[in-house]
Amino acid sequence: MRTRLHNTLATKDLRKRLRAEMTEAEKVLWGALRNRKLSGEKFTRQHGIGSFVADFYCSKYKLAIEVDGKIHFRKDIAERDKNRTEYISSWEITVIRFKNEEVLKDLNAVLEEIKKYLK
Repeated sequence: MRTRLHNTLATKDLRKRLRAEMTEAEKVLWGALRNRKLSGEKFTRQHGIGSFVADFYCSKYKLAIEVDGKIHFRKDIAERDKNRTEYISSWEITVIRFKNEEVLKDLNAVLEEIKKYLK
């Protein structure tokens, strides 16, 4: 029997809570990704991958997008993020990260960077 990887029941409550508590940067990026606004591609928000939850995910290109606030620069959090990225990457999923400030200050540059992975 194949183990389910995406949006497991174990992450359901967390995914729901994270959708309700999106950061300002996540809201801005979601506004640009939702309803196939970027290159006609479908993205989901707060997408479960194993025991982790990616901020955004495009299944067609196996692309996970993370938007990181200042807490992600703490050594312990950065180490956890590294392990999380390694796990997600082990499933042949590409993980790209942006800082909150990048999204809020230059959304167009962020969208152009994401487009590079949609080919």
